Amino acid sequence: MTNKKKGSFIAVSTGMLLAGHISVRAKGIVEEADVVLSLMPHPIAERWLDSISREHISLQPYYSEGKNRMESYNEMCERILEEVRKGKVVCGAFYGHAGVFACVPHNSIRLAQEEGFSAYMEPGISAEACLYSDLGIDPGSYGVQSYEASQFLFYSHQPNVVSYLLLWQVALAGELTAKTFKTHKKNIKVLVEYLLHWYPPEHELILYEAAFLPLDSVRKDKVKLVDLPNSDLNLHTTLVVPPARKMNINKELVEAIRVDREP
Repeated sequence: MTNKKKGSFIAVSTGMLLAGHISVRAKGIVEEADVVLSLMPHPIAERWLDSISREHISLQPYYSEGKNRMESYNEMCERILEEVRKGKVVCGAFYGHAGVFACVPHNSIRLAQEEGFSAYMEPGISAEACLYSDLGIDPGSYGVQSYEASQFLFYSHQPNVVSYLLLWQVALAGELTAKTFKTHKKNIKVLVEYLLHWYPPEHELILYEAAFLPLDSVRKDKVKLVDLPNSDLNLHTTLVVPPARKMNINKELVEAIRVDREP
């Protein structure tokens, strides 16, 4: 189906810092859209969208404790598509980067395109981009592995201990029901036991949280691996595991390259 007559959907990334990270292009899309449907982490962000859009609808009410998140996500996508099918220019506003740890933007774009509507995503400043700035990490210096915490556990991923390991949504590590927004302490202990295969008990980690409101402080608390189960973990907490060993140059490979280059 190739009908592109009226309805359209644009997933906009608003960045991490409220009103400060959104691009000029993305803000223009929010202002000009017929309707904006948002998934933001704070009521203040919703009021900001109210002030700059023609019509704003929050998708937060689709969440509820004890309700499967997959069901909530499907309902959000359907609500977005309802507006697109009316022939409207629809904007979805998502904090951070709309395509990072966010299935609703991706699924809504896919569904809209399958129905013949124009749909695409505008990039933005993600939590990972803020992390590099706030912690002074250059991913090109040591390399970075980045996983959702539960996936890291469930699929037996193995860290490269000479690079940084980023575990996102660590507060949900091992959570299987998709009906709660907090994991059990025992699941964090399982994560610690798994990491102990590669890191010493006293290895120093960083609990990172980017600032969202202008007066917020960046969280970069240091904690030992063995003490992680007793730490305060929030939904937006990222676990940063620094390298445990120095990189060793592959002398044989370097020599082989040098020999190959010689005339």
